[in-house]
Amino acid sequence: MQRIIKSRDLIADIEKILSEIKYDKLFVLTDEHTAKLCLPMLVTIAAIKDAGRVVIPANDTNKTLENLSHIWKRLTGNGATRHSLLINLGGGMITDIGGFAAATFKRGIKYINIPTTLLGAVDAAVGGKTGINFEGFKNEIGAFYPAEYVFISSHFFSTLDREDILSGFSEMLKHALINTEAEWEKLLAFDTGNIDYGWLTEAISRSVSIKEQIVEKDPFEHNIRKALNLGHTIGHAFESFALETGKPVLHGYAVAWGLISELYLSHRICGFPKDKLQETVRFIHRNYGALAISCDDYEHLYEIMKHDKKNASASFINFTLLSDIGNIQINQTADKELIFQSLDFYRDSVGL
Repeated sequence: MQRIIKSRDLIADIEKILSEIKYDKLFVLTDEHTAKLCLPMLVTIAAIKDAGRVVIPANDTNKTLENLSHIWKRLTGNGATRHSLLINLGGGMITDIGGFAAATFKRGIKYINIPTTLLGAVDAAVGGKTGINFEGFKNEIGAFYPAEYVFISSHFFSTLDREDILSGFSEMLKHALINTEAEWEKLLAFDTGNIDYGWLTEAISRSVSIKEQIVEKDPFEHNIRKALNLGHTIGHAFESFALETGKPVLHGYAVAWGLISELYLSHRICGFPKDKLQETVRFIHRNYGALAISCDDYEHLYEIMKHDKKNASASFINFTLLSDIGNIQINQTADKELIFQSLDFYRDSVGL
């Protein structure tokens, strides 16, 4: 099981862990952006300064088999062995593809995640899910393979723009919805136009703890870990659809829009309170705008959902829903007609 280090002194904490882990060669994976913006902040650490470098293009569209192959080739070409260590320094794309590269190279090498985005810190880097996109489907190929350590630090967050902050914040909102009403109320009070980084750091720590507790109970997603899928079945369909149309959206934005539809399903199927649905929808609409879809897109979105790994059958789509905040209802199903109604609700909610 991976160890989460909520770091207040990132340099000192990384140095300490690297001195304790046994490895023969160290490699650092970044994308082109984090290579320029984030890696220089860590090169005072001698081991990282001397490490092998692997760089791939930025953005989730590059979480591909071709770039996975590039990582393998760089490791092989620079003499990596089963005893080597890989550090993934970047956002969710880097920790996803880097974790999968580690899981599959030499049948598995150790790795460390150092997320540089809010989304990476509260979601992708934690929990051991790794993978790549394939044939237009999000995270279609992957493995459960936890990092040795995940460093959660606000060291890099002040460099993020508002959109990247919001992308991560939607996962925090999801964590609040599956946890407590008190946490949900705190997050809905967040002023996204005037970001208080001190407040945000404390909220991140609570959010990571929520996910960590769930993953510890169910590391391979047989039961309660499915709670973390709230908003993701329809959210991933939105994300894949946007990618297909050549207008990719940030993962967290797709999840936020997915929450609108899936909380509607929660209301219809499980009795989720209408006032809490409306309050959450208002926050999302106010801060996340909208992905433009029409009724003509519903069939295709439904086909994408059928490919989702959480899918139950060809006739019904599997969802994690809520009967109230913190009252999780896993393995819920909805038919095509009700899913289309949830897409209608999404479009009405965001003014399409």
